Amino acid sequence: MTATLSSDDLTAAIDGHRRELTGFCYRMLGSGAEAEDAVQETLVKAWKAMDRFEGRSSVRSWLFRIAHNVCVDMIRAPQRRARPMDLGPSSEAPEVQLGPQLGEHNFVQPVLDAAVIDVQGDPAAVAEARETIRLAFVAALQILPPRQRAALILCEVLKWSAVDTATLLETTVASVNSALQRARAALAEQASEPLDPVVTAEDQELLARYVDAFERYDLDALVGLLRDDVILSMPPWDVWLVGPDNLRHFFLNQGISCQHGKLLPVEVNGGPGFGSYHRVAPDRWEPWAIQTIEIVDRRIVGHHNFIGLDFESFGLPPYIEA
Repeated sequence: MTATLSSDDLTAAIDGHRRELTGFCYRMLGSGAEAEDAVQETLVKAWKAMDRFEGRSSVRSWLFRIAHNVCVDMIRAPQRRARPMDLGPSSEAPEVQLGPQLGEHNFVQPVLDAAVIDVQGDPAAVAEARETIRLAFVAALQILPPRQRAALILCEVLKWSAVDTATLLETTVASVNSALQRARAALAEQASEPLDPVVTAEDQELLARYVDAFERYDLDALVGLLRDDVILSMPPWDVWLVGPDNLRHFFLNQGISCQHGKLLPVEVNGGPGFGSYHRVAPDRWEPWAIQTIEIVDRRIVGHHNFIGLDFESFGLPPYIEA
């Protein structure tokens, strides 16, 4: 017997699965904005096909099948998203010439935690979920072919069974298991250092000291919080720097516009972040970059700045006034 899907059923399913769908699309595409576009396209297609839903699978599986197909169509472009560190060697700060910005599609982009994971859930589950949206992990996913990428996200991140994953991908369980094996091997070659979950009082104290040093533009205090191999990146430029001395030089020269800035906290990519605002008038600050701050053993090891993003999509105000 064919099941019918009412508009109320579809609305409830969309409301119940939107965040999970967004998380799937983000990991597939490497961009929060593209993930939102993919989910919107998924929902449009679902509404148009509602009368053809036959009830052979759950509404959740049906929505994910549509989302997967939408994502595959979107990632057929030859350019895969990456981090600046994946595109070439680091630079020395005195030699940095920022030059023209590259296209946004070149880089893995940040995402608000709450948009893609349940940040109010069980603490252990939240910590595990946050590891799956780290910038390094999402960038590593982008090297995988779409089928391997989808299989790994569905089975290892969203905890689908191999049987359900095979049904969604319209393939066999053996094929899913083979794709998983190849995906795991590829990701193992891209493995990066585990980051702190940023839940300790010491981490929070480190972040408070960072905000104080950055807003006062006390470079001595700021570099004192950095590990010797700290990395600074600034998409959509492909430049990246290594080490406290390079960061100090950059902030005192090419990055001097950060002076007199303000930071507002935001949880992005499984860790702490900030909306960085530049002062444009004595009593007004406007958006400049979404910062993601990576911490290991109470030292900052990553300072990644994403220029020109929509701050309101991160729950941040469009400007600050004194």
